[in-house]
Amino acid sequence: MRLLGLDVGSKTVGVAQSDPLGWTAQAVEIIRINEDEEVFGLERLSELIKERQVAGIVIGLPKNMNNTEGPRVEAARHYGELIQELFPDLPIDFQDERLTTVQASRMLIEEADVSRQKQKAVIDELAATLILQNYLDRHGKLTSQL
Repeated sequence: MRLLGLDVGSKTVGVAQSDPLGWTAQAVEIIRINEDEEVFGLERLSELIKERQVAGIVIGLPKNMNNTEGPRVEAARHYGELIQELFPDLPIDFQDERLTTVQASRMLIEEADVSRQKQKAVIDELAATLILQNYLDRHGKLTSQL
């Protein structure tokens, strides 16, 4: 059983998964969405949940630096509600994701020497991986989570 980590944006959802023991997070893919047209990529997400025998979902909450919640937090919570409607028994939790995109960008530039142009293709996956890894580090073993 695995957890999925999601970095929900207005155009994409970065997806990461835990290993079966809940120690590490790995990037999976980016799901294209369009909030304006209410296209949320839930079909693909449903496939991933079933294929990977997901035990729970962790969604990043992009809070403001002063810990307040803005429109992007509302959008992330709404995405969680949409998932909950499809999978009412699947636990969903939220992880503060402040600075994960900044951290992901730094990792790609400084450590992997990836150009800003190429970053756009992988940054959401890496941000989802960081969200999930932070959650795993904070909560310990998979069996005690969600």
